[in-house]
Amino acid sequence: MVRWLRDSTNQLLSYSSLLQANASADSLASLFRGVINLQARYLLTSPYCNSFQPPVESGIPPANNTSASDDMVQPPYNNQTVFECKYELDSLAAFLSLSHTYYNATHDISFFARHQWVRAVRAVLDVATAMQTPTYAADGHVLPSPYNFTRLTTSGTETLANKGSGNPVQNGTGLIRSAFRPSDDATIFQFLIPANMMFARNLAASADIMCLLPTHDAEHTAAQMRSLSAAIRTGIAKHGVVQSAVHGSVYAYEVDGYGSANMMDDANIPSLLSAPLLGYLNSSDPIYTNTRAMVLSHDNPYWAQGPVLCAVGGPHDGPGYAWPMASIVRVLTGDGAETGVYGELKQLVSSTDGLGLIHESINAWNHSDWSRQW
Repeated sequence: MVRWLRDSTNQLLSYSSLLQANASADSLASLFRGVINLQARYLLTSPYCNSFQPPVESGIPPANNTSASDDMVQPPYNNQTVFECKYELDSLAAFLSLSHTYYNATHDISFFARHQWVRAVRAVLDVATAMQTPTYAADGHVLPSPYNFTRLTTSGTETLANKGSGNPVQNGTGLIRSAFRPSDDATIFQFLIPANMMFARNLAASADIMCLLPTHDAEHTAAQMRSLSAAIRTGIAKHGVVQSAVHGSVYAYEVDGYGSANMMDDANIPSLLSAPLLGYLNSSDPIYTNTRAMVLSHDNPYWAQGPVLCAVGGPHDGPGYAWPMASIVRVLTGDGAETGVYGELKQLVSSTDGLGLIHESINAWNHSDWSRQW
């Protein structure tokens, strides 16, 4: 079974409310610890990668990813360990999210002092710091990108521009580049704002664990984590907020620090719509309120509207395909009056094409045209 850092985290977070304090022998707590340890191992092996092969001890043979067979990626990786190596900032944030969720529920600080958690966090910090590297040095020289990815493909969302380094980014923004989105689609402008939001929030929360550990430089590392989190928040406020003629101050989906902004949202989490769920801000935040209005309207190029389902979609399945995931996020982040919870739920249960399962995406005008019935 192939393991995505993001997916394995989200699958477990559904059960976090069942975790109990001091339940060291509890099987659910043990499952959380096992996944955190395995994610740490993956991050120490290939911290730029997003998807990994089953661990050797599982006895499950590595899967063959034909799409990635001819990928050219720097830093290199071992395909016996890695299934696909698309660098996505939210994958790093997912590891931190799972870590502090487990700690907040169990207060099991001794677990984090054992094994490889501290080393994995430092690997995350190393990647994040490296991916703040701008395209140009102060004297105009082009700086080598810490990460490069090219794929032989007919889809523009499956590879990066400029020989794999992506579109240029400005210096001094405080933001962290993400080559790919949580949809596994390539970014257009590499400062992906929802991913930076998610990373900033979870980095600061995980610093609360780090500062309690008995290692000699734990306090220094925790301070570094909080400092980076604060710098990202400052960068989002300075570069990620743009003016919409219709909606006022809103968050852009992606920016490059030069003034370019991608005004859209994507159904996959982290998204702009999901910012309150990420814990980055409150749903009453005025810029979020404006952003929400933009995202849930025709001013979002990936807003899909039709008689079957009205929700945010994305380039992964293309225009006109609404994602139930985004409809659920809309319910979870809105108030009942604005959201119309009953209407949203009615659309969700009536758009399964009789299968009774929530699909990945659905043609907003044809309930029998969908992707991934499960």
